[in-house]
Formats: sequence, structure tokens, C-alpha cells
Amino acid sequence: MAAKARMRKELEMEKKKEQEALALADRFSETKEIEKNAAPMTVVLFKCPEIGEAVLPKEEMVAYIEEFLLGQLAEEPEMASALMIHTLNKDKEKVKVCVDTLVKYLDNVLGHPGEEKYRKIRISNKAFSERISPLKGTEEFLQAAGFVLKMMPFEEHEENFYVMEEDMASDTERLENVKAVLLASEPLKPQLDRAMKLYYPSTTAANFSIPNEFYNVSPEELKKEQKRKQEAVETLGMLRTKAMREREERKELYKYKYTLVRVRLPDANLLQGTFKANEKLVALKEFVRENLLNDWMPFHLVTATGSRLDEEEKMLAEFGLTPAAVVNFEWDKTVLNEVTAQQGASQQGAVLKPEISAQIQEMR
Repeated sequence: MAAKARMRKELEMEKKKEQEALALADRFSETKEIEKNAAPMTVVLFKCPEIGEAVLPKEEMVAYIEEFLLGQLAEEPEMASALMIHTLNKDKEKVKVCVDTLVKYLDNVLGHPGEEKYRKIRISNKAFSERISPLKGTEEFLQAAGFVLKMMPFEEHEENFYVMEEDMASDTERLENVKAVLLASEPLKPQLDRAMKLYYPSTTAANFSIPNEFYNVSPEELKKEQKRKQEAVETLGMLRTKAMREREERKELYKYKYTLVRVRLPDANLLQGTFKANEKLVALKEFVRENLLNDWMPFHLVTATGSRLDEEEKMLAEFGLTPAAVVNFEWDKTVLNEVTAQQGASQQGAVLKPEISAQIQEMR
């Protein structure tokens, strides 16, 4: 009897979870309409500090990076072209094969600078056409290395070759530097911008307008999936095993790409940031800490139900903080009391740095 009661309780909890998830899917399925009294819809923005201060949507940032690299070719052709190979081609394995092949070409020249056969590359060659030609930046890199495209005799006809003249090939120090640059280059990657916002206290803090790009699947597909799961719960009932439920819970973690988190501070103001759903709690805590006036003081983040978020290596999605959430900020009481006793004054005044506090706005 006890086992049946326990199973019945688990089933009731499972149904409740499915109903909540379905309600969430319903709520976010109309993401193109900004909710009344909600903050403006979030736009996921990216930056690339290595090349400037621009903050743009991802596709625009990718185009901005490519434009930047093309603009650098005239000034730093070796570096710019090497970065193009690593940055503009998404298949890491193909990039590795390409780089290894280019290094082999350069090693051939370095080992035999006086022999023409080692200083020319036939572009119709299978290795070249499969490993080099399809990738962006390779043409620019070969030219930066000193190769020139020429028509040359081959068997009974002529074909295009990349050829390096002997005087260029004899400058081994330059070629070694070119190879080193290629091997050392790392891709320039768009980094998620936190899009920090600070809002005055609001009764609509839990209202969010979430764009479709927050989802790994569309809100419509999410809604269908949640309905399917609800029907499965009703059909299978107690036949569903704990392992089945755990697998589905793991699957839930990857339904969202990003999450919008608002941190309610001691003064009730709301500090907002955008995160990847698979980022760890430590990233959220670092975001909060870097904006604090007393950034040395320990603090805790607590859910609306009073659960303290302490496992810093867990993903935000694992805490259920997706696709949006409000958490509460609390100073560590022990340290707060010690500081208050030493300084003879409460630390409940300004929480954030002045330059951050100056950016506060109404939640409209």
C-alpha cells in the first residue's frame, strides 16, 4: 500500500510538472507580442573585444568580424589571413586538416628552397581541391606567404599553379614566422554580451518578453512537445519509470539557448543580464559581483521559494532558471554583521557601483 501511495504521489507530481511546462510554453508561444507592463523584449547581443567595442546581434557580429579581417589584409596579411582560416570556417576538423596541409606546403619550401617542384602547388590536385580550396581565407594566406597564381605547363596542357619564386623561398626566417602565425592563431569568436540593465523596483519583475532565439526549438514546437508529454503521462501513468523521467528531465535542459535573469537587490532594484542556458551559476555570480560597490563581500542568490543557489558548477538550466527567472540577492549575514559591528553602520545603503546605479530606468 505504501509503495502504491508513493507511486501515486510521484504521478501527481509528474502531472503537475507537465501542466506547468505546458502553461510556460503557452505563455511564451506568442513571443513576438510584447506583454503589457513587461520590460522591452530582449535582443541577444554579441561582442568581440579583440577587435573593438561593437555590440551587435550575432549574424551582424559575424559579418563585422569578417569585414574587420578583410580590412586588416593590407596591413597584416599573414595574421589577417591566418585568422580568416581559423575564424570564418566552422568545421574544426576541416580547419585542422587545412592548416596541417598548408604547414606541409611551407615545410616543403623551407626544406628545398632551390627546387621548383617544392615551390609550386597545382590547384586541381586532389589534396588541394579537397582540403584547401573550399575554405575561406586560404587564397589570401597563400598570397601572404608569397605564392603567386600562374598558368604553367602540365603534361600536355596548362593548369593553374600557386608558385613561390626562389628569392621569396630563400627567406626562411619570414616563412618560419608565417608558419608560426598560422599555427598560433585562434578563431575570433562572438561573445555573448550580458546586455546589462538596471530597473527600479517593479511589481511586473516576473513578466518577460522572450524572443524566439532563446529557444533551441521554436515555441510552437515546444508547445506541441509539452502536449505530447502530457498525453504520455496520462496514457502510461505509473508505467513510466524513474529512469524515463530522468532522461526527459535531462532533455529539458537543452530546450533553451539563452536565459534572462533578473537579480532583486536589497534595495529592490533589479539587475538584469543575459546568459547562455548552459553557463554555470558561477557566471551569474561573477556578473553580479563585478557590478557591486563592495565586491569583496560574500553574498548568496536565492530563489523565490527560498532555496539558496550554492552549487556554482551547475548549469543555470539545471536550476530551472530558463528561459527567464528572478532570483533574490542576500549579503552573507555573518560577514554583514561583522562589518556592521566594525564600522558602526549598516551596509544596506548603495549596493551597486555609482556608474551602474546611474543607468537605472523604469521597467516599461
